[in-house]
Amino acid sequence: MRGHYVHQTWPADPAVYAPPRYRRACGYDAFIPETVAGADVTLPGDVAGVVSDAEKAIFDLNRKAGPELLPLARLLLRTESIASSKVEGLQVDARQLARAEASQETGRRVGSQAAEILANIDAMQLSIERAAELAGIRPGDLLDIHRVLLERAPNSQIAGRFRSSQNWIGGNDYNPCGAAFIPPPPGEVDRLLDDLCAFVDDVALPPLVQAAIAHAQFETIHPFEDGNGRTGRALVQVVLRRRGLTPAFVPPISVVLARDKDRYLNGLTLFREDRLADWIELFAAATAEAAMLAVHYTARVSRLQDVWRQRLRDHANPRADAAAWGLIAVLPAHPIVTVSVAVAATRRTKPAVANAIEQLEAAGILTRLTESARNRAWEAEGLLDLIVGLEAGVAWQT
Repeated sequence: MRGHYVHQTWPADPAVYAPPRYRRACGYDAFIPETVAGADVTLPGDVAGVVSDAEKAIFDLNRKAGPELLPLARLLLRTESIASSKVEGLQVDARQLARAEASQETGRRVGSQAAEILANIDAMQLSIERAAELAGIRPGDLLDIHRVLLERAPNSQIAGRFRSSQNWIGGNDYNPCGAAFIPPPPGEVDRLLDDLCAFVDDVALPPLVQAAIAHAQFETIHPFEDGNGRTGRALVQVVLRRRGLTPAFVPPISVVLARDKDRYLNGLTLFREDRLADWIELFAAATAEAAMLAVHYTARVSRLQDVWRQRLRDHANPRADAAAWGLIAVLPAHPIVTVSVAVAATRRTKPAVANAIEQLEAAGILTRLTESARNRAWEAEGLLDLIVGLEAGVAWQT
């Protein structure tokens, strides 16, 4: 076991509004993990091979990345963020979420669950962008990710704050007695996070091994009242970016983890039981699958863009510097687009963008979603169908 249990007593609370059995004092065992900084990790040859294959898959995903593919990079980041939210039970239809994203980008209000998922995209982007710039990761950087993640959530009052009380997973809502897993007492959190950050700053282990251990250790510490899973999966991408494995494209690992949530949660239990090789093998295999999914889906999106370009040539064939070509290039990052979003994404003038949208609509590339002259939005033909498949982690069609 990678740690030890400490017995604690939950005090009686006759005033709590709960069935009598939950008002009484009870005992529970909280788990305090071993520190991970400087850990010596030796993997069996077959597991090391799975790790190597997964890292190669990520390398292949990033190998052809260039400025023209940055919208696809945002598509993958968006997919990873949404899938990470799905692990926690936040479910919004892909089309609804795309419409909510377009609404939010133009300053309009969106539903609370959509807003929370969109905040996860922002938190993931913040964490990855900052990762490349920081000399080292500190607990305050984790607070920054968490703050963005929950700032639009119903429980936003806890955003950017480490917990000061005992939390637990499973069991009942009133006390940790009988819970499936009880993280360390709050007095241990600061020490364990300092150790985790020191581990993340080290470069002794292969990047994917480091990411797997960092994630499992973070989930074991469970330093927040809520949002631990999403923050911990953002930490995975932080490690991979800092180690240079994902300079442009992130593998949407959460897509694979969300598809078999029980297996993922069992893997975290394997880590705590000191079955480290089993956890790393599971994590690496999920990462390899995610990277291969991303390779195939980004290729399909690129082919769809080629179809759009041909349609535009057949319909209007505008000049090479026309805004319509630039808008096709950025559509993967914005499956539902408005004029203001297109202006920001293409850096072209509003009249040029309005003309481009008119050309793309006439060519059957954009479909108008609203007839109102105000806050008009268009959907990119065929793109959301591909995004739905990627977010679901389904096998691609050749």
